[in-house]
Amino acid sequence: MNQTNFITRKCTLKDSFIERAEHKLSKVYKLLGENATADVTVSSDNNEQKVEITAKNDSVTLRAEEVSDDRVEALDKAVDSLIRKIRKNKTRLERKIKGAPSIDSFFTEDAEKIYEETAYDIVREKRVQMKPQYVEEAILEMNLLGHNFYMFFNAETEEVNVIYKRKDGKYGLLMAEVL
Repeated sequence: MNQTNFITRKCTLKDSFIERAEHKLSKVYKLLGENATADVTVSSDNNEQKVEITAKNDSVTLRAEEVSDDRVEALDKAVDSLIRKIRKNKTRLERKIKGAPSIDSFFTEDAEKIYEETAYDIVREKRVQMKPQYVEEAILEMNLLGHNFYMFFNAETEEVNVIYKRKDGKYGLLMAEVL
């Protein structure tokens, strides 16, 4: 059963917006399957409307964020962005969804902690659940999340690595070396 969760920051949502979001997300749900969920975060700052969508199913997490002066326009762009990501990576996603064992979300919201000010100003922590992945899978997951870096457990080396996107559009791989 598909589920959509709405989170608001500094704004109130009208029923028409919620209905439109659920209708637009039905396209994403069709592509991700019946167990897909989506978190839609809507925030307002002055005249700027921001819509963030995180869609998940058992084996993949997708994220899109759009900003506009119109909330509905930002929603439409964010959903379109998710659909583009799915279509762009369709064959890889099909292999991942059908062939891979299911995984929970990589970033659990329950694990986030907000700390009081410290000497180093650490304001947030995340616990990351990892399954063994090949570098190519990690790059795909990073791109689907819309991040510039991604930490993963390398299936080949059995070590924790970080893949990152370079300014030239290529990718880099960080491997820890204990001194």
